[in-house]
Amino acid sequence: MAAINDSDILGVEGDTSLSEASARDFFALLKPRVMSLVVFTAFAGLVLAPGTLNPILAAIAVLCIAVGAGASGALNMWYDSDIDAVMTRTAKRPIPAGRIRRPEALAFGITLSVFSVAILGLTVNWFSAGFLAFTIFFYAVVYTMWLKRSTPQNIVIGGASGAFPPMIGWACVTGGVSLDSVILFMIIFLWTPAHFWALALFKMGDYGSVGVPMMPNVVGIPSTKRQIFVYAVLTGVFAVAPTFTGLASIWYGLVAAVLSVVFIGYSVAVWRMPADDQRMSSARKMFAYSIFYLFAIFSALLIDHYAMGAATHLAGAL
Repeated sequence: MAAINDSDILGVEGDTSLSEASARDFFALLKPRVMSLVVFTAFAGLVLAPGTLNPILAAIAVLCIAVGAGASGALNMWYDSDIDAVMTRTAKRPIPAGRIRRPEALAFGITLSVFSVAILGLTVNWFSAGFLAFTIFFYAVVYTMWLKRSTPQNIVIGGASGAFPPMIGWACVTGGVSLDSVILFMIIFLWTPAHFWALALFKMGDYGSVGVPMMPNVVGIPSTKRQIFVYAVLTGVFAVAPTFTGLASIWYGLVAAVLSVVFIGYSVAVWRMPADDQRMSSARKMFAYSIFYLFAIFSALLIDHYAMGAATHLAGAL
């Protein structure tokens, strides 16, 4: 694991002068593409939860979760700027590209973390705020600073941080957790390894160059392919589970089943991918579909929820 000392935190020779970064650079620190997924799944958890929340408070809750997720991204980029500078996928990020200084990113991440947690606690409830604080800590410290550079299970365990948002959204409404919120968590938690290991297959060189022990680099490609398939199947099982707990209707279950069969089909294609496929086309296709898959699953949950609500209202009116 790369060591980080005081001079790394403060900048070269303790220089604390500010950079001339733009608002776009600071926005990039928040990992907006990741944040969009966090916002969407947190919103889904908030909507699917039993009970209601004032629309203004609901908007504040989603905003706080989004800012907390962005703070996690900023802290991740602060700590990982050394390896980001080496990897082709991340070399253009604001810190390695020299547009933002490391101490600025650290201060930015900490400030957003504190404000997002405090505002969520003061306006909604302190259980969800504590949950958000734990999620930020888990991603920035447990995953980024510890697991990522120490174990090939980094994504499996660390992926929990990306799976917590729907549970936080649920907690904003109910003040607690339930079986259904855990199922929402499990869908994302089990999806994460298949999603990231598909990426890791065609980015092995990047991860190998910086010593990050991603699964393909440690256990090899064949084992990684098998594990991608296993996690894809498990994801599919939990994706249809809301139908059996009453959170969603049979119609959602059918849609989720079809989406999951396709997801599993891509994992089979990855498993059967020829050893001489240097481009790893199947892995690239699975990675792309996996993003669509998760958005589609949570979109189907939301559509089903509103459709069933409208049907119930119509039936009552008649």
